[in-house]
Amino acid sequence: MSKPTISEIIDSFTSIEQALDFFEIDYDNQFIQEYRLELVKRFNGYLILEKPDDWFCARKALKNAYCRVQRSRLTQKTRQACRGCTTCQRR
Repeated sequence: MSKPTISEIIDSFTSIEQALDFFEIDYDNQFIQEYRLELVKRFNGYLILEKPDDWFCARKALKNAYCRVQRSRLTQKTRQACRGCTTCQRR
């Protein structure tokens, strides 16, 4: 029996929380409830743009999606740090 590919594993997820848990990314439940659709769309978009070939590439796509949604909530007129983003590397 062959080992499933990362794409097959991602396809088997029924919620974004499963993906976040699988890729060991901390998240805020309230944030997920509020921005679930936007996060899923952005994550799927990143997967379409660059097909992940391993766990690390797929994790990076999810981290980038989560961070992007978090940063989109910030005021555009001021330069703010990404507060509350558990995945942001820009601290």
